[in-house]
Amino acid sequence: MPQFVAWDEKNDPYCFNIFYAFDKSEWRLYFKSSHNSNHAQYLLKNKTVAGTILPDKLNLFAIRGVQFTGFVTDNPDLVHHHAAEEYHKKFSFALAMPGEVWTIQLETIKLTDNTVGIGKKICWHRENLYEDIC
Repeated sequence: MPQFVAWDEKNDPYCFNIFYAFDKSEWRLYFKSSHNSNHAQYLLKNKTVAGTILPDKLNLFAIRGVQFTGFVTDNPDLVHHHAAEEYHKKFSFALAMPGEVWTIQLETIKLTDNTVGIGKKICWHRENLYEDIC
């Protein structure tokens, strides 16, 4: 399960776990949440988000995981018009749950992938992809 961080009204970190769908073509994450949840209230005030995504089982000799930063957006120009469709395609059970589908526009991604070499890191920023420099 991924771990996400938002910031509360005192600018303290607030961690939360969510199910997400990844839009490869737009570099966006979609998740469903109720506007009255703590993390939603914090994200409405400070749209910046950070997080980690790791496999459920961690093989110490083949560590592979992602760290990311981004921002929650409600800008219609940035929100993929099929966000809810993409999310519910992956998590059909969520159709029966209340809430709205939110969009995180990814800004940076750092992939650590020891399956291709110990300490191998690939970094991505919205404008360019570079390896081993992060």
